[in-house]
Amino acid sequence: MSEYRIHGATGDWEVVIGLEVHAQVTSNAKLFSGAATAFGAEPNTQVSLVDAAMPGMLPVPNRECIRQAVRTGMAIEAQINRWSRFDRKNYFYADLPQGYQISQLYHPLVGEGRIEIAIDEKNPGASTKSIGVERIHVEQDAGKLMHDQHPTRSYVDLNRSGVALMEIVSRPDMTSPAEAGAYVRKLRTILRYVGSCDGNMEEGSMRADVNVSVRRPGEPLGTRTETKNVNSVRFVMATIEYEAQRQVDVLEAGGRIVQETRLFDPDKGETRSMRSKEDAHDYRYFPDPDLLPLELDDAFLAECRASLPELPDAKRARYVGELGLSPYNAAVLTAEAETARWFEALMDAGGATVTAKAASNWLISDLFGALNRIGRGIENSPVSPTQGAELLRLIADGTISNTLGKQVFEIMLETGQDAGTIVEERGLKQTSDTGAIEAEIAKVMAANADKVADYRGGKDKLFGFFVGQTMKAMGGKANPGVVNELLKKALDA
Repeated sequence: MSEYRIHGATGDWEVVIGLEVHAQVTSNAKLFSGAATAFGAEPNTQVSLVDAAMPGMLPVPNRECIRQAVRTGMAIEAQINRWSRFDRKNYFYADLPQGYQISQLYHPLVGEGRIEIAIDEKNPGASTKSIGVERIHVEQDAGKLMHDQHPTRSYVDLNRSGVALMEIVSRPDMTSPAEAGAYVRKLRTILRYVGSCDGNMEEGSMRADVNVSVRRPGEPLGTRTETKNVNSVRFVMATIEYEAQRQVDVLEAGGRIVQETRLFDPDKGETRSMRSKEDAHDYRYFPDPDLLPLELDDAFLAECRASLPELPDAKRARYVGELGLSPYNAAVLTAEAETARWFEALMDAGGATVTAKAASNWLISDLFGALNRIGRGIENSPVSPTQGAELLRLIADGTISNTLGKQVFEIMLETGQDAGTIVEERGLKQTSDTGAIEAEIAKVMAANADKVADYRGGKDKLFGFFVGQTMKAMGGKANPGVVNELLKKALDA
């Protein structure tokens, strides 16, 4: 990622970016109630008396939500605060039945941490940048207003009311849309590895508030704006590009930037003003009187740490160091937890016959190419790791050639059959019968006597032509190694 600058009429400007990512916690219930959190349920079917703020209802913290937030903090090497407290953030809105949101302003569950991003994502081992994370606090989500159900009324859906969120607040360490995109992708990867959030931005379970300001290089920070609830990596980057350019245009025209909350319009690719930005005192924060402080003991923290999986950076380093994969292949295989699991299942099923290099190349090239073509993710692959391993073993032990392997793979995709069954039923085994191969070589040489003479006259590159003709004559079933050996012998005779 090269240095990002906005070239204004009066000179260059730099952009400063901070992100507040809201990630829905993967758990069995809401933060303070036992109500379900399934996506796409009918409106107001997942609402307990606590979520609806009925009189006399008291919140009870969900242990699993706290556990998942702590595990997330550990995954980014953050400080875990053994003592934390819930606060009430007071404001009125129709989808907030309590009249306040329970959050953690002053004493969050997780303190400072960091996330490493690749400066060049195509060459991830080259250099990285550390993006600081200021805090992770847990809070409850609000409900949702639905404005398109009636011509003159807005309806309220409280299904999301009380859903547990982790708010992951970065430091203003990002200086380009590309860095912000890399940060969101890396954070999403970590959350999915840990299992604390599914990362489905299109379903709203992960969304970002984008803080943007501009300044002359080297000058103090400018006034920032916050664009709320951006729900894709592409839109995060588009928000930054538009908002930074807008601010530069305002400043160069002699205006000033107002601290405010804005919304991003994906159809127009622009932001628009929503409201002036409130400060903390506008919300009249105070400790929630219904909730005791959270105090974490050694046993709880030890269990959280022990439950963490191998994380993407460590896994990528292992793939390069122990398996001998290229930094690029290792980065692709570890970018998603599902891909890494699939690859490791493929290696386990392949045994000693299948090399890591062959498995990774086939997965990234052949399998990913096929999945893109049919519009499926690896979790819904029509070919299982066990089936893929059998195919690779047949290629590795010489039963079929690479060319035949591609044909067999296509049949596997269409039929769901195992590679061995396809090879047997369709007679696709590779032949190493020297007599049969020599007979075809003789025919090819007789039919191309002029080229034989040219080859023997010094045109060595024609060797590939003879290989191709022989393989074609053998229906692709000849062992390429044997073909090469016998051809060399015949042509040099």
